[in-house]
Formats: sequence, C-alpha cells, structure tokens
Amino acid sequence: MRPLLGTSPAPCPWLSPAPPPGLGPGVTSSAKFSPASRIMRPDDANVAGNVHGGTILKMIEEAGAIISTRHCNSQNGECCVAALAQVERTDFLSPMCIGEVAHVSAEITYTSKHSVEVQVHVMSENILTGTKKLTNKATLWYVPLSLKNVDKVLEVPPVVYSRQGQEEEGRKRYEAQKLERMETTWRNGDIVQPVLNPEPNTVSYSQSSLIHLVGPSDCTLHGFVHGGVTMKLMDEVAGIVAARHCKTNIVTASVDAINFYDKIRKGCVITISGRVTFTSNKSMEIEVLVDSDPVVDNSQKRYRAASAFFTYVSLSQEGKSLPVPQLVPETEDEKKRFEEGKGRYLQMKAKRQGQVEPQP
Repeated sequence: MRPLLGTSPAPCPWLSPAPPPGLGPGVTSSAKFSPASRIMRPDDANVAGNVHGGTILKMIEEAGAIISTRHCNSQNGECCVAALAQVERTDFLSPMCIGEVAHVSAEITYTSKHSVEVQVHVMSENILTGTKKLTNKATLWYVPLSLKNVDKVLEVPPVVYSRQGQEEEGRKRYEAQKLERMETTWRNGDIVQPVLNPEPNTVSYSQSSLIHLVGPSDCTLHGFVHGGVTMKLMDEVAGIVAARHCKTNIVTASVDAINFYDKIRKGCVITISGRVTFTSNKSMEIEVLVDSDPVVDNSQKRYRAASAFFTYVSLSQEGKSLPVPQLVPETEDEKKRFEEGKGRYLQMKAKRQGQVEPQP
C-alpha cells in the first residue's frame, strides 16, 4: 500500500540524489551502473594464474546489488535492500588472468511488481597492451526487502524502457525464470552423503563439502549473507570437485541458473556440497547444494538455501582443452542425474549451434 499524500517518509540518507527534474515517473539515475575497476591479484586466481569463477561471480553480484538497491529506493517510500533471488545461466567466454583489470557494468532491463532484472557484463583489460575483451555476461533477479522487516517484500518502482518491445521481452524472461525456479525445488530434500573408499571416476570419489560459519563480514548490514559470498563459496567447492575428478588445472566454463530459495542469516552454519552429475568429452557438470543450519535457533530446522549447476573444463599447462575422465554412475539416482545432465548438455549445445551464423 502506498502512503497517503503528505505522509511519505523521507528518503534514506545514504541513497544517491533523486533524478534531475523532468525525467518523468519511473526514470531514475540508476538505470545503468559502472563500478570502479579492479586489478586481478594472485589471491583472486588459481595456481595456474586463471582468475577463479567465484571471484568474477562475486563482482557481478555486487554490481547487481548496488544498481537494484538504488533503483528500489529511487522513489519516496519504505527503505529497502535488494536481495538476490536468482542468477540465470552465466557463460565464462574468456579466461581472465592475474594482472588484468576487470571492468563490470550493470543495467536494469526489466521490473515486475516485486522483482528487478539486472544484466551485467564483465570486460577484461590487459593494461600493458590496452586489449579489451568480453569475459562474462550474466542476468540476475533481485527482490526488495524492507529494512524494518527483511521478510517483507516491497513493490518495485517502474522503469522506463529505451525501446519498443523491451518490456514484453522482459516479461517473457520473467515468466521463464519463475517457471524454472518452481521446477528446481524438488532438490530441496537431496543430500550429498559421504562414501568410504570410493572408486576413481565415480561420483563418490570427487564429491566434496565445505562447512562455513556465517560471520559479520559475510553479511549485509541487515544480517543476511551477500549473494556474491554464497556464489564464491559454491564455485570453490565446485572447483575442488572438478580438480579431484580430473586431477588437472580446471576453469569455470559456465554456471546454470543459481536459485536462492531462502535467506541465510548471520550465525548460521552452512554446508556447501558438490558432486559430478555428468561428463562429456571435454566438460563436466557439477551440482552444488547449499544447506543452512540455524544452530543458535532451535525453532528453525536445517533448510536448503541455494542450488546450481557449474560446468568446468580441463586445461593443459599450455591452456589447451584436455579430455575429461568419464563419470561412472553407480546408483539409480546417479544414473538418473547423469541422464538429466546429458539432456541439459545437449540442449545447450543445440542452442549454441543455433546461434552460430551460417557461413556465406
């Protein structure tokens, strides 16, 4: 419900100034955002010098959170913070290396009543040669949560679209991602179980888990975890699984939709688990599950907080693609997940081939 005339609360003092006069309803100064660039350092990369996918994902999410929070607070009303709900498929188009500069840009491309779509691009720059290249594209969805009650979702101010048809295209993407989120909730009860003395190339051999106590540095000012922190931890676990399976240098190739089912609060213990679900000749798909355990709150049980599929490739010391050891599924559930992963692989392969323009 909108406040009555004359009773609107003052805007949050930490927000950027209102848009210039004459821009009209829904137009804000935060439609596009380019944060400060950052040079990639050794602690951002693996031993081969390739920047971790999780480092890039965290930068992408930070840009999305800034632009969506600015937009959601652009009109007088209840102050809020934008929380990450989903990251659509993210392709790592080109590896980034130590010493290169990452440039991240974000743009709001659609708003529904309670969500914001943000599209983010990452460019890498070799500051010695001046060469720039596109390394990542991602689409993120945020929802505005009230600062007074973080369980309350607020309405999103409208955005003015730059061209005809853009709103309808965004609405179709919104419906598609909403349907996909509904279809992935079946994984909520699935648990990665340890196995003693597993055989090489099996799911059990490379599956890995990380247990992390959520501290203040992981969280927003309002006590729940940054989406980028969760994604970085997910990528770390997926990378360990991939390295254990291949025993070579590995890099993130893409991330399928990352779904965030519930907030993770400060003081919780989270378990991030990963396992190989499918392998092709040159790539492997790894499912990552995030479970949150509110250890200091006996009234709440352990719950599934997020899930995603990461795709990794194996590289030689010269950076060339290597064959991936073929996964040996053992149980019926592993065989089922393998076939589902194969279906996703073939579907994405067909989509990529359809996007290639025919040669004249």
